[in-house]
Amino acid sequence: MNSESVTDVTDHNYKTVTRAPVRTYGADKERSVTSVTPVTNPPVVLPERGGLLRCVLALDLGTSMGWALRLGTDTHSGTVSFRPSRYDGGGMRYLRFRSWLDQLAVERALPEAVYFEEVRRHAATDAAHIYGGFLASLTAWCEERGLAYQGVPVGTIKRHVTGKGNADKAAMIAAVRDRGFKPTDDNEADAIAILLWALETKGGVL
Repeated sequence: MNSESVTDVTDHNYKTVTRAPVRTYGADKERSVTSVTPVTNPPVVLPERGGLLRCVLALDLGTSMGWALRLGTDTHSGTVSFRPSRYDGGGMRYLRFRSWLDQLAVERALPEAVYFEEVRRHAATDAAHIYGGFLASLTAWCEERGLAYQGVPVGTIKRHVTGKGNADKAAMIAAVRDRGFKPTDDNEADAIAILLWALETKGGVL
């Protein structure tokens, strides 16, 4: 699989990052969209473990999934599509998701903790079923590898970055951009916001 080098400019420092397209099953060949932003906050410390977490993953669960990965002192983020083709069975999006998690662990790092948006109410039944499938796939993947995982309520995430628990998509994107990130859409912005909450509150301890 070919990879591509991406040069990103942040605070006048040039960083070159190698990224690769997402492997998928079936006919879905969409790539993830990746941005890289060096950050200055130290890695999150979990008091109960007494050590630094060098790799933290945050996810905005959904068919168009936002993700943000804190790796050392860099933050990687993007969106990835798990939309099935018309010929796929209902479980294919979840197989693609697990494959993507495996790929992320191999090509970047195995996260030591995973945080995700905890949605307690959905506008439609199908959306609830899809979210539940992603949640079950993620938590099983974490359990198999002994990884810590935690859901973060939607209002908590919004309040942390915007000051309002009912902030809309535009406000979330603007708030994340004010922090120096460059999200391509609201899914990526939400994932970055989850990551910021995890790092700045040490997983809700503060």
